[in-house]
Amino acid sequence: MSDTTALLQTPLNALHLELGARMVPFAGYSMPVQYPAGLMAEHHHTRNAAGLFDVSHMGQLTLSGPDAAAAFESLMPVDVIGLGVNKQRYGLLLTDEGGIIDDLMFVNRGTDIFVIVNGACKHGDLAHIVERIGQRCTVTPQFDRALLALQGPQAVTALARLLPGVEQLVFMTGMAATWNGADLFVTRSGYTGEDGFEISLPAASADAFARALLAQPEVKPIGLGARNSLRLEAGLCLYGNDIDTTTTPVEAALNWAMQKVRRTGGERAGGFPGADRVLGQLDGTVALTRKRVGLVALERVPVREHVELQSLDGVKIGEVTSGLLGPSADKPVAIGYVAPEFATVGTRVNALVRGKAVPMEVAPMPFIPNRYFRG
Repeated sequence: MSDTTALLQTPLNALHLELGARMVPFAGYSMPVQYPAGLMAEHHHTRNAAGLFDVSHMGQLTLSGPDAAAAFESLMPVDVIGLGVNKQRYGLLLTDEGGIIDDLMFVNRGTDIFVIVNGACKHGDLAHIVERIGQRCTVTPQFDRALLALQGPQAVTALARLLPGVEQLVFMTGMAATWNGADLFVTRSGYTGEDGFEISLPAASADAFARALLAQPEVKPIGLGARNSLRLEAGLCLYGNDIDTTTTPVEAALNWAMQKVRRTGGERAGGFPGADRVLGQLDGTVALTRKRVGLVALERVPVREHVELQSLDGVKIGEVTSGLLGPSADKPVAIGYVAPEFATVGTRVNALVRGKAVPMEVAPMPFIPNRYFRG
């Protein structure tokens, strides 16, 4: 077991140890990378039934006040003002150069905007948000709250036994709930490409609620290892690997996350950090030097992050940022950046793995079909 004495612990730490988890440092916390069943079994259980993830290292905060939506919108190339009550959306905090500070999820709860940010970024995100819009709205960190994710095709069956009504949610919507006197907020979303839910709840209730979920026949605990393989097959970015402050949303192929109203010609176009560069890349008036793509190896050789990508004539054209042998895809899959002229689906490239050229092909993402519940 790794030395985790200086690391923070989530409210489920005792449960993880009781379940025999192998703990590793992650985002400043001691987190379970896998349980005794192992990564492959956990991955397939999530795809076929329901997996429970402890994601309490993530940061939760609220923005409140009459100007909160407009203020938050000023930080991102995303439509915040037009988001309906109890609707959720993916967002991107940007630097003044258009680089991605963090990617996040937010919900309009009517009384406030509830935001979930990445664990390793949460303190920096909070400081950035307070500095930029703290005079326009009330920013309240809730870093002491726990966050659980229940993912998989049977997640709704298991969760509805504890929280009747969640079955009425559709993908990217949320609702308040109570359980044993605790105030919860549930969204139908997640990070696996499967149907599922994320549940925000008080830390004091997290252990009992997690045990109640694990008592359901469909549910087993899942660690960080399977979380990574599940999200990669779903074509989802991992902050720090696939996106960071050196990548813009357009380079990262996240154009879908920027609604028409914020683009050139839209009702509220621009007005966010890095707008000239980002909108120029969207319009084609600012040239791209690289683009994020999906890749599939044509040999059964896993191609991992930091592996160099080359053209067929041996010229470096990019780099892999995430990669592994996809357990459900049953082939080596990867995410990487290539020069734009190599970004077309079907383009052949080589990955340089331990000095050997491994043939790869640019492929559409996700690598297996998403199964979100849209009603």
